[in-house]
This record gives sequence, structure tokens and C-alpha cells, in this order.
Amino acid sequence: MLEYLLIFLGAAVPWFEIILVIPLGILSGLNPTLVIIAAFLGNMATILALIFGFDKFKQWQAKRKDKRQTKREGRARTIWNKYGLPGLIMLGPILIGSHITAFIGMTLGATKQKTLIWSTFSIGAWSLALGISTALGFDFFTN
Repeated sequence: MLEYLLIFLGAAVPWFEIILVIPLGILSGLNPTLVIIAAFLGNMATILALIFGFDKFKQWQAKRKDKRQTKREGRARTIWNKYGLPGLIMLGPILIGSHITAFIGMTLGATKQKTLIWSTFSIGAWSLALGISTALGFDFFTN
């Protein structure tokens, strides 16, 4: 049970997220289905906190003086301009992270509802894809 809690917590941390935690959990011998579920829930927990706490952050950001754009934000804006919110959030977990893409999508004007829907779909799809491909690939090399 502790291992799955660590998967949950690891997926909740930006930069670890599902892209790293799911393969590591499955390769360490944990149940792939439980790893996928724990990672999905962990990642979504912090995405939900980000989405619903966004207004507080926006107030804090308005008070800040330094408004320079980071490299990741620039990459996200390029994706946004080309593909919109769906493209940004679908590509986010593999390019710049799901937390950052949800945050940047909202700063660029996406609604909380659309960000939540697309984030849920994206994290779910990537969790399944990573989990299935890791489990099948691991089985291929061990058999």
C-alpha cells in the first residue's frame, strides 16, 4: 500500500508526474492497473488544486513586478497559438508537464471548466498509454 501512496505523491509533483512515475512503478513490479489509477488520481489532485486556486494566484501575480516569460511558458504559448487549449493540454504531459500546461492555459484565457475537462482527458489518456506500453514492453523483454 505504501508503494501506491508513493506513486500517488510522485504523480502529484510537477516534473515527476505520470510520465516518470507510471513506468517506474510498473518496472518495479507493482500492479499496472493500480499504478495507473494511483498516478492518475495523484496528478489530478494537484491539477484540481491548481485550477480552483488559480484566482488567488492571479491576484498574487498582479502584485508582482517581474513579468518575464520563461522558456517553458514561451514553448507553451507557441503550442497554444498553433493548437489551442486541447493541443496544449494533450501535448503538455510529454513536453512541459501537465501542471504547467493547465496553469498556462488558464493564464491565456481558458475557463476552469474547459481546463478541467481537457486535463482529465489528457492525463487519463497518457496514463493509459504509458501504463499499457510499459506493461507490454516489460512483458516482451521478460518473456
